[in-house]
Amino acid sequence: MNKLLLSASILATATTAIHAFAGGADVATPLLASQLSEEPRLTLYAVWHMATVALGLSAVAFFVGAMPRYAAGGRSMVQFAALLWLAFGAVFIVVAATQPGSNLLFKLPQWVLLIPAGLLAMVGANR
Repeated sequence: MNKLLLSASILATATTAIHAFAGGADVATPLLASQLSEEPRLTLYAVWHMATVALGLSAVAFFVGAMPRYAAGGRSMVQFAALLWLAFGAVFIVVAATQPGSNLLFKLPQWVLLIPAGLLAMVGANR
């Protein structure tokens, strides 16, 4: 078993759970209670759920890619999912760096989980 991909899968699964449960309380619930008009509010809520699905399915992809019998065939899938995690992490860094305010990298800490999981998966896929 590819230990790097297994580690990426475990980290990705934990990140998905944090997103779904803590993110639900901290982001989705206040979003739904906001005064935004219905269309943007529900669109953002759907996007939050899309992120949950993308995170969860990529955790599965990392796990499947870690298994020796699927290593060769799953390499491209894992590389793609790893690239998504790296890009998602970069989005949080760019948003935090380009907005006025201080300590935004710590107020938007998602990159701390996204980038390591993406790096573990990318390195693991290329072994």
